[in-house]
Amino acid sequence: MSQLKRTSLYDVYKDEAKMVPFGGWEMPVQFGGIKREHEAVRTKAGLFDVSHMGEILVSGPDALALVQKLTTNDASRLKTGSVQYTVMCLENGGTVDDLLVYRTGEQEYLLVINASNTEKDFNWIKEHATGEVLIRNISDEMAQLALQGPLAESVMQRLTTADLSEIRFFKFRQDVEIAGVKSLVSRTGYTGEDGFEIYFKAEDAPALWKAILAEGESDGVLPCGLGARDTLRFEAALPLYGQELSEMITPVEAGLAFTVKPDKGEFIGREVLARQKQEGASRKLVGLEMIDRGIPRTHCSVYSGEELIGEVTTGTQSPTLKKNIGLALVKTEYAKTGEVVEVEIRRKKLKAKIIRIPFYKRQK
Repeated sequence: MSQLKRTSLYDVYKDEAKMVPFGGWEMPVQFGGIKREHEAVRTKAGLFDVSHMGEILVSGPDALALVQKLTTNDASRLKTGSVQYTVMCLENGGTVDDLLVYRTGEQEYLLVINASNTEKDFNWIKEHATGEVLIRNISDEMAQLALQGPLAESVMQRLTTADLSEIRFFKFRQDVEIAGVKSLVSRTGYTGEDGFEIYFKAEDAPALWKAILAEGESDGVLPCGLGARDTLRFEAALPLYGQELSEMITPVEAGLAFTVKPDKGEFIGREVLARQKQEGASRKLVGLEMIDRGIPRTHCSVYSGEELIGEVTTGTQSPTLKKNIGLALVKTEYAKTGEVVEVEIRRKKLKAKIIRIPFYKRQK
């Protein structure tokens, strides 16, 4: 078995966190308990080490053309300082990865990709490159922290002279000093809350991690692990690659049709996705709320009567809603709000109803 990678923060928190393998990395799943960390992000703020994420820099005169060819969204709309959520697809519409595209310069784009897909994505991008373009995998040089929650801005504002309120949702600013660390600060996140994702040199991670936690301690800011990150993103119905998205699941099926822009011109998977967007896909991602007692888990089968209509992609007891809920990919004809279906849990078919997603939406 290959050696698990570690972020530059491993030595800082290894003794205070429960560590687990994730996407080829040894990462903290929790520090003081998943529910406690989840609650901190919903009500105060939490700090995540997300340095395992991949960063690929695409630059040169043909950088935009390559990004347009690879992704479903329209990157030509991006101004320098803007971020776009998008998807890379196969010709059959299946998902290679979902990612963020940052326009960092006139001819430069930073692609932030999923940890477990970094090598695969890097090879995919290089394979489709033509013309005058430079592609660099800078993942090992970068660290990334995410400070998420309603108090994220006020805590971080005390560590910088930059006016963070000027950074709007899905915008970013470069060369911002946070506690003396030069960073790219982005108003984005994966929790359903307000907050920031901060990119900077890997060697600066221990100092910045400690500075943010020290500054936020009196506000109740907690270090958070991947467990809370998963329950938070799940309540907000944000997809996780390998569950809601995969090479067998298209972005349209996963409820991400808003990222698919067939009118922008050619891109990989365009034909299939344009058809699905116009005519509807045969499957659809829905929310489930259990009626009978039981927690739906990934890969649990979903039935309507005797007919197998799909499967659960993610499920748990929601820490915020205190209900047993799940996301499921089901045949579109059964994807009606209020429809009662059955989920097979431990060989028993238990009743659930289809509900609207996201399960949780923050009050602005």
